[in-house]
Amino acid sequence: MLTRLATQADSAAIAAIAQAAYEPYIARIGRPPAPMLVDYNRTIRDDEVWVASEADDLVGFIVLRSLEPTALLLDNVAVLPSSQGRGVGRALIELAEHRARSRHCTSVVLYTNEAMVENIAMYEHLGYRETGRAVEDGYARVYFAKHVASD
Repeated sequence: MLTRLATQADSAAIAAIAQAAYEPYIARIGRPPAPMLVDYNRTIRDDEVWVASEADDLVGFIVLRSLEPTALLLDNVAVLPSSQGRGVGRALIELAEHRARSRHCTSVVLYTNEAMVENIAMYEHLGYRETGRAVEDGYARVYFAKHVASD
């Protein structure tokens, strides 16, 4: 698996990955998850977006955003269903942690929908600790943070 910064040419593929990755949650949440509604052209322009590829095909991505000088928001991580379970998501999350350390951030923060219980378990397994729950934009969200040491 290779990772690189996304370009505008990746926008359609990123949107397709988000659609495929989040579609199974529509029934649980009762509406499309927020990442299915994102304008990925704007996201690539405004945020730090990385893509993961295998054999020249994009299989996953992450969206990173600075929150404050000491925290990096992992705003979105998505992997094609056909590539899940092979370490792509974990590698992308590790990339986010590396990017946080390189920016001298002390933590990576993220959130997921409370209906995405698989994601909650994965984040806890990777050392993220729940920091709160709230309804935001009509979505019931679970917030997490992980302390990362500087490089």
